[in-house]
Amino acid sequence: MKFKIFFILLISTFTTFANLTVPSFFTSNMVLQQKSKVKIWGWGKTGEPVEITSSWDNEKYISKVDNNGKWSIEINTPQYGGPYEIKIKGFNELSLKDILIGEVWVVSGQSNMEWTPNAGIDDAASEIAKANFPEIRFFSVNHATAPFPQQNLSGEWQECTPETMKNFSAIGYFFAKQIYENTQIPIGIINTSWGGTPAEAWTPEEYIKADPVLNKDALGLKEVPWGPVKNAVIYNAMVAPLAGLKIKGFLWYQGESNVMNAANYDKLLSTMISSWRKAWAEELPFYYVQIAPYKYGNPEEGVILRNAQRMAESTPNTAMVTISDIGNVNDIHPRNKKDVGIRLANVALKNLYNAYNGNISGPKLLTFESKKGHVTLYFDTTDLHCDKNCQDNFEIADISGEFKKANVRVKSNSIVLTNHKISYPIFARFEWTNTTEGSLKNSQGLPASALITDNWWSFKNY
Repeated sequence: MKFKIFFILLISTFTTFANLTVPSFFTSNMVLQQKSKVKIWGWGKTGEPVEITSSWDNEKYISKVDNNGKWSIEINTPQYGGPYEIKIKGFNELSLKDILIGEVWVVSGQSNMEWTPNAGIDDAASEIAKANFPEIRFFSVNHATAPFPQQNLSGEWQECTPETMKNFSAIGYFFAKQIYENTQIPIGIINTSWGGTPAEAWTPEEYIKADPVLNKDALGLKEVPWGPVKNAVIYNAMVAPLAGLKIKGFLWYQGESNVMNAANYDKLLSTMISSWRKAWAEELPFYYVQIAPYKYGNPEEGVILRNAQRMAESTPNTAMVTISDIGNVNDIHPRNKKDVGIRLANVALKNLYNAYNGNISGPKLLTFESKKGHVTLYFDTTDLHCDKNCQDNFEIADISGEFKKANVRVKSNSIVLTNHKISYPIFARFEWTNTTEGSLKNSQGLPASALITDNWWSFKNY
């Protein structure tokens, strides 16, 4: 009897250690990035042979588990299509079915990205009922924190149905739907978001500590009951395990929890982008949403952050969508998520898929010029629509720093600002309050960002 028990325990132990395993995002129903070398990895018994076979080419890829119990294999994916099957064989065998080849996007941020149709969006019932898209797949990362980067996370792939869509990121869904309907390419959306969290919690700690300004801001963050604020704790658990997964790009909607240090947000965001790209070893597209006008508690903190987001767009291979015309100054969670998702998708459709010919942003400030009697703002387009309401939102100031309403003259791609009481204006600003909604637009109705000229920051000694 003792021998039988010992033998059973021995076999059980061997089986436990011998089983080949993979991260939670390598499962049936997943989407893999098309036309790429896709790395698949996992864990097993040291020396265990690993063989991967894909049904699209029946090619065998062979490796073995290293002395740390890890293995990885790169496989070649074809042009979009499916469904396919992958078999992963070691001492045991994993069969992954109903796999689509298409485009994989990671969406992240705080509550506005996490916001689901079930939580309340415009036309929720109608949008939920129409959400039958078998070639759109969702992966929701469960909330978690960790003091160090983790190797796996918790979540699962699901096909887009009304039942799964209503509890998924609304923006992620509308983005995927717009891409799919314009390209017919299967789309996989990985949502890793957490409401009420600052960008510091999404950034590796060494990047924050390496910058004295960012480190000082991070040390001043106060604990809140709805989510973590410490450096890297969300990144370690909800982003780091994904690094290495072949994807098309990132979408980001966050900033409301950083308004207390708004003037430094451009540096924080660009630092976070750099850290993620380094983790993926690729300068992936990073498209983000500018936060909407809202009644924040302190004057100007919201608009200062929006301006910082505008400045962060100088980071290579990024794009910002402005939503100052579709927000809600009385609700930090605007319910029009559809247009946000579509605007993000149109950026990708134009930049990456050659499938959109319209504008993807409102007028953007290129530079400015201060001369005796006026300040001239130069934009990237001659398509400037500025009505009386828009004109009321421009101000200029001289060395005193006291802003006064400007007289506005639109000329080609420039806007000339004057005030007869200011002889030598050197600063200009536009829509400079927390709650002013988008007023300078192009013919497509896309708004320009609120802004202040760059020389203001050195004057204010931020």
